[in-house]
Amino acid sequence: QVQLVESGGGLVQAGGSLRLSCVVSGRTLSNYRMGWFRQAPGKEREFVAAIRWSGGDTYYADSVKGRFTISRDNAKNTAYLQMNSLKPEDTAVYYCAARPESNRAYEYDYWGQGTQVTVSS
Repeated sequence: QVQLVESGGGLVQAGGSLRLSCVVSGRTLSNYRMGWFRQAPGKEREFVAAIRWSGGDTYYADSVKGRFTISRDNAKNTAYLQMNSLKPEDTAVYYCAARPESNRAYEYDYWGQGTQVTVSS
């Protein structure tokens, strides 16, 4: 059984930083892509960033480019989202997700439970 467990959320002032972690258990991640998504109250879930586990190519939403960095640690089967220069509009529940590279974009098979990020002004 594949499980994704996020951690690292919390309350931070605008301009601050947080690092989210997503530990994956139950399978290896070669030929998989890891993604981070977020959902703010009253809004649809949106893509934040993704990384190809093999090769490390990264992809970002325009709204977070230059502020957020996605990375992974193969040995720990863990993906990270380093978030700097946080803004109040970054407030949301953040989810990590995993999908085979063969799936179409945004067709993620596995999801974590989410971690709350709140940025105060």
